[in-house]
Parts: sequence; C-alpha cells; structure tokens
Amino acid sequence: MYLFDYSIEEELSRKTNSLSYLLCEVVEMHEAKKWYINQKISRTLAALEKNGFQTFFASSGKDALEKVLTLIPPRAKVGIGGSVTVREIGLIEALSARGNPVFHHWQKGISSEEITTIMKQELNSDVFITSSNAVTEDGKLVNTDQTGNRVASMIFGPQKVIVIAGINKIVRDVTEGIQRIKNVATPMNSKRLGQKTPCATIGTCTECDAPDKSCRVTTIIEKKPIKTDIIVILVGEELGF
Repeated sequence: MYLFDYSIEEELSRKTNSLSYLLCEVVEMHEAKKWYINQKISRTLAALEKNGFQTFFASSGKDALEKVLTLIPPRAKVGIGGSVTVREIGLIEALSARGNPVFHHWQKGISSEEITTIMKQELNSDVFITSSNAVTEDGKLVNTDQTGNRVASMIFGPQKVIVIAGINKIVRDVTEGIQRIKNVATPMNSKRLGQKTPCATIGTCTECDAPDKSCRVTTIIEKKPIKTDIIVILVGEELGF
C-alpha cells in the first residue's frame, strides 16, 4: 500500500516533468546570458567603429586566427607584442609556417640586448599584432606596460595594428579598465613571469613600488591614431589574462 494517493509511475512522471522544467530554466538562463554578452559586444563594436577603428567579430579563437591570416599579406613583416591571447590561438606558428617574417621577444635563452633588438624590430614591422588589457564599451583601448614597447607599437610605427581581444577584456569604461588591469591582468601576468611583487603573491593590487613592478606605462587610445590603422577583433570566448 502506497503512503500517497498516486503510483510509483506517477511519482516518476512528476519528477521527470519537474526535471524538464528545471532544464528549461537552465536553457533560458543560458540564452539570457548569451543575449547579454551579445548586447555588450554589439555596443563595444559600434563604439570602436565610431572612434575610427575597423572591427570584426570572431566567435572563437580558431575563427579569429583564420580572420587574422586574411588581413596580413603573405610576405609582410609581423611583430608580435607581449600577449598570451595571440599565443593561445597559435598565430605565431601559423604565420611562420606561411613564410611571414615574425619578430617576437618572448623567447627563452636570449639576452636582454637581443630582446631589445627584437622589440625594435616589432616597432618597425609592417603589421603589429597584440591584445588589449581592456576594451571599453565606449570604444577605447586601455593598456599598461612595464617597458612600453607594446603600447608604443600600437600607437606609432607599424602601418597596421591588429588587436585580438576575448570577451573577458570588455569593460564599461576607462576607470573599470584600469581596475581590471591592476586587479586581474597584472596579478596573473606577474605570477606567470615569477615577479616579486605583492600582486603576484596575493592576487590583487597594493599600489606597490616594487623593483619588478609591471604597472609603469599606461595608455588610453581614445580614437584611431592619424597615421596608424588599428583593427580590433573581438572574440566570443575568454582569451588571455
């Protein structure tokens, strides 16, 4: 005799229907999240275009890689800035395999003098590729360097600059962008580099004055520089720091 006035089959059916309802809620939440992200991306792309940047959207890192390869002539000299994003999508390998001369200073076993030489080659390349620490919804690029070579190359030198940024880099405004740099990107980069800074230990900025301090040069590119063409590719997944 059952303690309830319905059978085991009815109970299983009730639970199945309840599970289906919950799954529908999850799907709706997922669709709502996608809608929210798409709105953010659309606002950012429109604002970047208004500020003179050429823009593209790539749904994945793989799509971004394919798009970048179409934007670079086969014989063009390519400089690569310090960027985890660029390396995550396999761009250096793809360009080298195609025959493009590629200059990048993130190489093991080279001297400080060799690094400086390569940085200058990056600055004099035909195309410079990097990411951005933050891309604001009102169409600005916010970046912080230790040496300044990356931000210098983004502003003047190479005729064409390609910026690849995942959706994790999108922020509301410059203030939020600087906070992201100090409390998200820099702690992870400092940890990756083994730097002896407070943020590499506790994961957040303390406004330190450590010898290894990464936050030394900050730039805000508000509009496309007159003599430099900047292409921004926003990618619909998280990339880099």
